[in-house]
Amino acid sequence: MRWIKWLYPGMDIKRWLFLFTTGVIIAALGIALLFKYKFIHVVEKILSELTYFSSATNYNVISLSVGILLLIIGIFLMVLATRKSIHSILEAIAPENNNHLLEKIFSKKRLARGPVITVIGGGTGLSVLLRGIKQITNNCTAVVTSADDGGSSGRLRQEFGIIPPGDCRNCLIALADTEPLMEKLMQYRFKGENQLAGHNFGNLFITAMHDIVGDMEGALSATSEILKVRGRVIPSSVQPVELVAEMHDGKRVRGESSISQAAGKIARLEILPETPQATSSALKAIEEADVIILGPGSLYTSVISNLLIPEIKQALLKSAAVKIYICNVMTQPGETDGFSAFAHVQKLLEYIDGVKFLDYVILNNQLDINPELLEKYATQGAYPVLNDSDKIIELGIKVVPANLISQDNLIRHNSNRLARTLIRLIYNLHLSNSIFNIFEYYFIKNIIKNLGSKNKEQT
Repeated sequence: MRWIKWLYPGMDIKRWLFLFTTGVIIAALGIALLFKYKFIHVVEKILSELTYFSSATNYNVISLSVGILLLIIGIFLMVLATRKSIHSILEAIAPENNNHLLEKIFSKKRLARGPVITVIGGGTGLSVLLRGIKQITNNCTAVVTSADDGGSSGRLRQEFGIIPPGDCRNCLIALADTEPLMEKLMQYRFKGENQLAGHNFGNLFITAMHDIVGDMEGALSATSEILKVRGRVIPSSVQPVELVAEMHDGKRVRGESSISQAAGKIARLEILPETPQATSSALKAIEEADVIILGPGSLYTSVISNLLIPEIKQALLKSAAVKIYICNVMTQPGETDGFSAFAHVQKLLEYIDGVKFLDYVILNNQLDINPELLEKYATQGAYPVLNDSDKIIELGIKVVPANLISQDNLIRHNSNRLARTLIRLIYNLHLSNSIFNIFEYYFIKNIIKNLGSKNKEQT
């Protein structure tokens, strides 16, 4: 009899339940007077005795007025009691976070019915994208490369034989709906000259969770619950993989971190082992997706590295989802030196057996970039990606140009602008019959408006 617990002293609920019941009775009495139910004749007799009016006309007017008054009072008491009851419950559950309840419930319900999106990539670019996508839908899955071998992730990979947690950690934090202090904690990097120096707390947390749960997918799932993640983060492979780049001069470079630092251009990218096993969750996410997004991020080490897994590539080719590639806004030294947008797309198609599987390419066409930042990037060998969209269109792929750059301290995609571009594209694809109903249209407009009003990128 669990319902009896609601009657325990000190719950601050009973009084409002009583008030609600009183409101129902008064409202019912008002309705009865309005519709002249016969069982209300006792109340009518009292009303007639309390008035000095003898004519039937005047009496009917009084009866009607009293009925309307009682109905209004009853409804007011029910609304007041309901509000107070909900407030009492929320005050006990979330005393510091119970404002704008209706907006939160509405958003959560609508986001739960949003498009099913699978994003394939890794690195910082993917986390920037995910910060915007979580404003569109809760049905998002990030399929993340497991080739990282540098920094804290590389050390943990070598010592514990696990999938490197760094990229997964960044994606979890990007999708998380958690307090800023928790985000700072998960991104905290130990300093000094001790054994922990250079390690990231979030990486250590995921590693410990892996040891408790027994596998990386379970560890990421458990961490997602703690961080209140909107969506899922899944490694593309069940085992750590190693990238091998053959350069134009014939030199072979092993390891993701070494490839990005090697001088020269990449002629061919390979993976070891040659046929790593993909995670079943990643394959299922690709199969069930309405929209599949590749990038942004390092073309070779973040995007193409996932396509080198045979099962991932085959699932991508079989998928009926709309496939979108988000091109980088700047070239990356050691990977895409001198690459235009067309060169990015062309290289991507090369690793998918030349099949023109892409439906759309989102390109930046913003030209007003801070000259000081451009000069800073130029000293590192990075330049804006040339927008040669006409060559991409000749391949039969549609191009979506947009102003996408955020240039506070770095030149990169603005997550809010990118989210606006994506949601407009998705809705205009006439996917509304399978993804949204007509009522969601107004919610989408509200999302676009809210994202458009944010001048600063979420960090």
